[in-house]
Parts: sequence; C-alpha cells; structure tokens
Amino acid sequence: MKLTISKELLHQFSKFVSEQMGLYFLEERFGELENRIVIASQEFGFKNVETFIKWLISHPLTKNQIEALACHLTVGETYFFREKSSLDVLKEYVLPELITSCQKDQKHLTIWSAGCCTGEEPYSLAILLYEMTSRLNLQNITILATDINPAFLKRASEGVYSEWSFRNIDSCIKEKYFKKKKENQFEVLPHIKKMVVFSYLNLANKSFFPLINNNSIDIVLCRNVLMYFALEQAKEAVKKIFSSLVEGGWLIVSPSELSQILFPQFTTINFSKAILYKKENKQDQELSFFPENTIGQIITPYNISETITSLPKYQSNENTFNDKSFFVFEDTVQKTLELAEQNTYIQAQALYEQGIYQETIEKLLTISTNNSNHTQTLILLARAYANQGKLDKAIEWCQKAIAINKLDEGCYYLLATIFQENKQITEAIAALNSAIYINPNFVLAHFSLATLALEQEKYKNSDKHFENALLLLEAYKQEELLPYSDWLTAGRLKEIIQGSYRR
Repeated sequence: MKLTISKELLHQFSKFVSEQMGLYFLEERFGELENRIVIASQEFGFKNVETFIKWLISHPLTKNQIEALACHLTVGETYFFREKSSLDVLKEYVLPELITSCQKDQKHLTIWSAGCCTGEEPYSLAILLYEMTSRLNLQNITILATDINPAFLKRASEGVYSEWSFRNIDSCIKEKYFKKKKENQFEVLPHIKKMVVFSYLNLANKSFFPLINNNSIDIVLCRNVLMYFALEQAKEAVKKIFSSLVEGGWLIVSPSELSQILFPQFTTINFSKAILYKKENKQDQELSFFPENTIGQIITPYNISETITSLPKYQSNENTFNDKSFFVFEDTVQKTLELAEQNTYIQAQALYEQGIYQETIEKLLTISTNNSNHTQTLILLARAYANQGKLDKAIEWCQKAIAINKLDEGCYYLLATIFQENKQITEAIAALNSAIYINPNFVLAHFSLATLALEQEKYKNSDKHFENALLLLEAYKQEELLPYSDWLTAGRLKEIIQGSYRR
C-alpha cells in the first residue's frame, strides 16, 4: 500500500502514540496506522491529516482526547474462553488453592483483566468462577476489567454478543449463561454480569493508582496486550502490574508474549498446559512446590542463551569423566533445551488455537527435528496440516506419532478422522478398530464407527456401535466433556445418537 503521509511524520506519530498509550506501530504497519489516523482526524474535525498529526504531537491531550484516539488505534479481536490452556491451568491448579485460602482466612479474591477489550475475557472468568465457587460467597469475589478504549468498555458493560464471540465454546455454555435477545444476539445473564466491574485505565500512565492499589490483586490476566507495546513501555507496565499483585499472586499473558526480558522479577512456573508467572520472594523460590498431580517446575528467570553461556566451560583433559561438574553442566544444558522446546510448543499451541496454522507448523518443526519422541508435537503438527487441507502431510505426522506410541488411542482416533476427511473409509475404520482394541470404552470411536456404517447402509453394524456408545455414556454425567472431543458433552452426544439410531 502506498502511503500518502510521509514516513518521517508517521514515525513521529508512532513514537507519540507509544509514549501516550504504550501502543507501538512498526513501519510494516504504517499503512494500517495511516488508515486509522485518517478516520480519527475526521472525528476530531480536521480536514488535513498531516495538520492533525502535528497538532496531536504538539499539544498535551486530555483524558477524553486520548480515549477518542484509542477508539481508532486499538484492536478488538477476542472471543469467549480464548487461549483455553491458560484458563484450564487457572481452573485446575491456581483457583482451587486461592478459593480455599480465601474461605479459610475470610479474604477477598480479586482478579484483574487488563486490556479486557469488549468483555469476553472477564465474563469467561466470571463463568469459570461461578461454576467453582460453591465453597465461597460470590460477594467476596471481584473481577476488575479495564481497557483504554471507551467504545470497547461500553460494549462490554452492555454484555451483548454475536455468534462470532462463541466460536470456540460448547453451545451449553451459551445456553446456560446467556439469553437470546434477537437473531444472533445473546446477552450475559445478570448474575454473571454483576460479578464484573468495568473501568477505563491506560496501562501507559505513570501510575495506575488509585484504581489499582499496591499488593491488592490476586491474579492479573494481561493477554494479547503487551505485544502491541514498545519494549520500554511494556517493561514499565509489567513493573506496575508486579507491584499491584499480592505476594504469591499470578500473572497470565498470552503464550506469544512469554519473555524472560519482560518478566525478570517474576518466578516462571511451567505447567503441562501453559506457563504462568508468579510473584514471590526470590529467596523462597527453591522452597516452592505444587500438588503432586501438577507438572510445576521453576524456570530460572534469565534468557535461555544467557543461561547456557554462563555455565562453566568444559575443559578437555584425561580426568574429564571423573569430574562431576561436567555431568552437572551437561544435565543443566539438556534441561534448559527441554524447557526451551516446551516453551516453543506452548507458543505453537496458542497460534494453533488462533487459526494461524502455517506459523504453528514452522514452530513445531523446530521441535520435532530435535526431539522425534515429542508425541504431542507430532499430533499438533498433524492437526495443523489437516486444518490447512494438507491431509497427506497430516496422515504422515499422525503415523509418526503412532510409531512412537502404539498404545495411544487418541492418535488412532485422530488418524481415523483425517482418513475419513480424505475419503479413505477403509483405513478410517481400521484406525477406529485399533483405538477400540486399545480402549474398549472409547465412546467416540464407537460413535464414529456407527456413523460410518450408517453411511454405508450397514445397519446391523451401525446399531451395534450406537448401542455400545449409549451403554458407555451411562458412566458419564450429562454435562461431562468426553475424552478427545474438545467441547462435546455426554448429554449432547446422547441426543445426537438418539436422533440417528435405528431401533
């Protein structure tokens, strides 16, 4: 796109916006920046865009003017239960301990959604907490949601959303916590809406106070926000977020924002599904522990390459293999590299969840070439290729995963799904039978065999597998999610079967 505003002036404006709001526009985004500022100039009453930019740069802006400018410069792309892996860690490991502690000590639980956009994130948190807080009075919970864009805050406080905001969640969530207003419009129910307090806040301000007090927040979610900040502004915002957290408080950012440069004051906690940052006394790091069913380990808060280069140098001599320091060095490097690969996988998983499949593949390939036994990497590669429509590649990577772990029924189920998409029905049936051989109680495999048999008009086989699936579903609660189904509940699958089953 050819620019009509000079690059020099756009550089000046980009620097101004960074200082005022923390937002940073690289030169590659100057076309987007120009489009946005043209529209903003009209709202501010200027006929000439360059005159408008020069006026902005040379005059101190009021809060209302910054808000109006933010309406044109900030991005509003989000949806309910976005980046589910982080929310799963919150639900499974972080919140249960906090809820128990709040109940025991009669404390207030405060969660801050920083950069809440149009409200999908804080309402997702409210729904999550509502389903977990049978042990805690909801009056003792506050979800504070802030944003620099007043238009976003207005929409968030109204709490009305289109189908697009529900694109990655099961329909039962929408049915349970939203009421339909008109076609494709759904409003958050009042008891969920009142759990969230919305307020204007500019993360680039010198101080968050008095809205955010020191040592007052238990959890901060600042996801997909810092990526739009210049480095120095991001560091300053992180410092203020750190001071706002209670001792032992948690910070959650997007996987694509994980950085040892931005968060050196935090302890980095590596769970199996996501990486979180924790505020704790550095002297207590070695004493940190998590429940036995977590995969929680502390990652030293330094850049990985710095960690490796700072290790003692290996000196070759005849006594090398009697030197314990060599083995310590070798083991430390190996663990550091493993953590680097795990971080890469988590970032790739976040890209996959956002539908950015090519970048997902590029990241994952750097892992798989170094560690061919990384099964979850191979599976995610297969899924990414399948979503690109490259089914032969998807089959190849899925088969590599099976070659490593021949007893993983999930791999066979995924392979069957890809075979079916590729019109290889015989191969799909064989893969499903393998999954059932490994796990006879695999509900979805029985259901898939039933539907394939039904399509082939093999009604006897179809009925047999539908009966097996219905029988196995009796062991599940109605609202329970089925293994390998993402968001399909037992109750919903039962309804589907009852609508298809020829009895």
